[in-house]
Amino acid sequence: MVIIPSRCLMTQVLPCSPYSKAAMQKDKWFSMIHRANSCHFSLQNEVPESQESSDDTLQCQLASLELHKWPASDRGDSKGYLYRLDEAFGGDTTMKTFPTIIRVAPVLFSYLNLVYGGTVDRQESTCTVHASDDSSDDAPAIVNAFEMCGQGGQILLHDDLYNIETIMNTTGLKDVVVDLTGTLLWGTNITYFRANSLPLGYQNQSTAWVFGGDNVTFNGHGIGTFDGNGQIWYDFNNGRSNLAGRPINLMIANTTASHFDGIRFVQSQFWSMAIRDSVDVLLENIYVNSTSNSSASTVNTDGVDTFFSDRITFRNWSVTCGDDNISTKANSTNILIQDAVFHGGTGIAIGSIGQMLDHFETIENVTAERVTVMGSAFAAYIKTFTGVQLGGGGGLGFAKNLTFRDFTVNQLRNAVAHIEQCTSFEGDAGDCDTSLFQISDITWSSITGSVAGGTLASFQCSGSAPCPGIELVDLDQVTTQGSRNITCSNVVNPVGFDCTQGS
Repeated sequence: MVIIPSRCLMTQVLPCSPYSKAAMQKDKWFSMIHRANSCHFSLQNEVPESQESSDDTLQCQLASLELHKWPASDRGDSKGYLYRLDEAFGGDTTMKTFPTIIRVAPVLFSYLNLVYGGTVDRQESTCTVHASDDSSDDAPAIVNAFEMCGQGGQILLHDDLYNIETIMNTTGLKDVVVDLTGTLLWGTNITYFRANSLPLGYQNQSTAWVFGGDNVTFNGHGIGTFDGNGQIWYDFNNGRSNLAGRPINLMIANTTASHFDGIRFVQSQFWSMAIRDSVDVLLENIYVNSTSNSSASTVNTDGVDTFFSDRITFRNWSVTCGDDNISTKANSTNILIQDAVFHGGTGIAIGSIGQMLDHFETIENVTAERVTVMGSAFAAYIKTFTGVQLGGGGGLGFAKNLTFRDFTVNQLRNAVAHIEQCTSFEGDAGDCDTSLFQISDITWSSITGSVAGGTLASFQCSGSAPCPGIELVDLDQVTTQGSRNITCSNVVNPVGFDCTQGS
């Protein structure tokens, strides 16, 4: 599509700085489709050699040239206008000779290479985003669609591929439906995303897209895909625990009474998703797969992490990743996980938590049921930082009323159940009994399957805050290799088991 800023067209054609898409959208553009009735010329025609110019000044009204037909029904910009060349030549429609136009044509075409990304076709409260034809950035068009139709409308992302080269912030939505059947492919500019990703507002994490609102429905139909182009991040990160600016693919923030269904996440840059400050959100039929095709690991490719959120339901998730499959972190309450399948990773994680010095945080009323865990480190585990600052730690609070039941496990790498209160960014420095974060009332029950090693469960609770109410029920159908160890430290009145080592 030919788009040339009006200020670049002057009586004498002079060079003009490239005009950004955002700036162009602020100008008033009309239709660029006019027959060249007065000029009798098409840029596709050959110029007869016999015609010569006696005037070097182009006074022909260039807006009357039909440079390219582009019907409004096919491509409109974010304000619903079509683009045209401004009537920048004083309204003089006197036709000058063909060679004059040919001399100015290269100047015009020098502007045709500008990159403008996707466009939006708005029909009342429905915004359809069309991807660019040249693989340029479609993120501005997507953001514009949410600005126009994010209140009581629909945003349709039905093209095969959208290129996302810049961060997106689409919050404050209300009563909106998002329909994604194509793929959102994130760009590979590591420097840009590390410098510009939006803060999670907890720890030092950040995100490539922050999304949120009230009564939002996001449909992926089992085919709509977020592709983070993660391999470049895995190779660049090269196994480091936490690379600043490495973005979470999607952060759902300040969202209430909303439903996310049938979305796929592949090769996420970091965590696939985070949920913050949200209430009453259902996420179901979600597919996550972050795997590396090189020797670089996929460390910190969690499926999803929750913060400061209540009544969040994860149903029918399939997660293959290199870290926590699902993790509930600070101030996550009334979390329900059902009918999930996990491959690799570490299983369901409660935490880590207690990282922020003197901050009081809680995790309460988490239930996971009917879950299949294959080749993960654990079925479900709890982890807190130490009670002293070693690159994190010293946090206060509690985790209680956690239930993990009706699990099928296959060749778990470590154990079915696990508690550790010794997490530190600087390694174990002998401070594992310092945490004051209280863990209590945790149940693993009705679990069948196998563990690759000889440990059924391991519980390392802090000596400063021993763990009461730890329960293992009906794990007889879990096989281990050789011994069937249950190691303990600082467990108070265990229920349904005896510690084979420690107490």
